[in-house]
Amino acid sequence: MLTNNRTLLKTFQLITFFMMLLALYAIFVYAPVEKSMGIVQKIFYLHVPSAFLAFFAFFMTFIASILYLYKRNHRWDIIASSSAEIGVIFCTVVLITGPIWAKPIWNVWWTWDPRLTTTLILWFIYVAYLMLRRVAGESQRSTFSAVFGIFGFINVPITFLAIRLWRTIHPLVITGKGINISIPMQHTLIISFVAFLLLFLLLLINRIGLENMRYKVGEMRDLIEDKIHLQHEKHGG
Repeated sequence: MLTNNRTLLKTFQLITFFMMLLALYAIFVYAPVEKSMGIVQKIFYLHVPSAFLAFFAFFMTFIASILYLYKRNHRWDIIASSSAEIGVIFCTVVLITGPIWAKPIWNVWWTWDPRLTTTLILWFIYVAYLMLRRVAGESQRSTFSAVFGIFGFINVPITFLAIRLWRTIHPLVITGKGINISIPMQHTLIISFVAFLLLFLLLLINRIGLENMRYKVGEMRDLIEDKIHLQHEKHGG
């Protein structure tokens, strides 16, 4: 069973690696250079998938947090925290690639546009979530984190709808009528999205595996300490 799991994981790693190479080829070779923005527009294929996967990661944290409070099973807490960590990484990519894309187009690195501002707030919320897990006591960490993960998610739909609710200079590429870019650009965006999704899942699987091992090590340490304590009591130590 363990061998089969390792084989599946290696196969998944190879598929992810292949898709990342395919995405790079599509971005830098297949996709045409956009006429008005030039070569810097290619950041779009990193920026947009990262944004959607950050939203997806925080949605997973939201669902897993609810399930943890309902079932009190540590596995949901591990999924919630692991997904939040990866979501912060993707959100950081969004905040880095956004200004690089904006500078030659808007002539500024940063502006307090509704989409940019709500994204920055979103990043702070989930960094605070991770900091809370560090400082909270072990007995209350999972419960506090779950509550924070549920309320923190409120900002995700606000961030997503910011370009639709308020006046903004942020481009609206994906609408109810489809994607407002050429067909080769659409293909490239889809390939990039699939590659980033596989990368997200691979990171999540590995992070959950690592947390499960840490949890088991903690259980074994507590068991050994209890046995040592009983031995001391037995011998009158």
